[in-house]
Amino acid sequence: MKKLNITWADGVIDTTGYLFSFAKSLGTAVKNSPYAELAEDIIATSGFAFRMWVAANLCPSATSIWSFDDQKKWVENGGLICKYVGRYWGQDDIELQKRLEAIDLIRESIDNGIPAISWDIGVPEWGLITGYDDETQMFSTLSLTGSEDQMPYDLLGKREIPILSVLTVTGMTQKPQEAILKDTLKLAVSHLKGEEWCDSAKGLEAYPAFIKHFEDAFNPDASWNMEYYLGTYGALKYYAYKYFEKMNLPELAKLYEDVYHCWQDSFDLKMNKDINDPDIRTKIANALKHAYKNEIKAVELMSTAGDGSPS
Repeated sequence: MKKLNITWADGVIDTTGYLFSFAKSLGTAVKNSPYAELAEDIIATSGFAFRMWVAANLCPSATSIWSFDDQKKWVENGGLICKYVGRYWGQDDIELQKRLEAIDLIRESIDNGIPAISWDIGVPEWGLITGYDDETQMFSTLSLTGSEDQMPYDLLGKREIPILSVLTVTGMTQKPQEAILKDTLKLAVSHLKGEEWCDSAKGLEAYPAFIKHFEDAFNPDASWNMEYYLGTYGALKYYAYKYFEKMNLPELAKLYEDVYHCWQDSFDLKMNKDINDPDIRTKIANALKHAYKNEIKAVELMSTAGDGSPS
């Protein structure tokens, strides 16, 4: 078995414990690579710090339903070089071909000392493949739960939700920070305006779709779902705030600092108070409404000057 010694403790900051699993896996893979200098930025520069999807019934799977084939170009926006293999619903005729391609990518990545990012290797979320053994035909995996397990090669892309999606980081470009910033703003605006594919409410439209569950559409049986969404997106907003702070864009940094704290404070209320209390739900709804207004302002600012960059 060729195995990398990696845990989530070797990864990126997760302020809620619910950081979106693809972003957490991506950041951890980059941090444990020769390109670690990009690890703290990549969650923002890939656009994931700005992405929100909310299902009408608050199904947590909505956070993981997006255009998988776009992840390569999104991650490469941040200055990395990637390889990707995917196989989805209705593509059983290419299942074996794509699985073998993915296994080759994983071997190559592990040989280069970098874990591979893969869908559904322990729980139906994103996780890391950290090792392989051709003799036993087994992978070493690091699930989002923190569990380190093994998985047969034959199960890759054929587990609980049987689709295949494997991304590996293979290099770093010389893309200037100014170009990365410009394209990141375009990615953010595109998503927040609802231009990316998703069947659920997306971008800014995710706010009213989510807020109503703390108001007239409140369902106590969805308590954990609320927690999941608050934790997932709250942890992502932190990276938008920190990226704009690093890039010395004070107005955007301030807006996203406020957005982040609205989500984080809402998550903390959900964790520490009784969500059945209408006053607690009102506080959360009001905080999210404030975040909504600030992200509307942020879209306007990011769109200024007609090229996706603020004036």
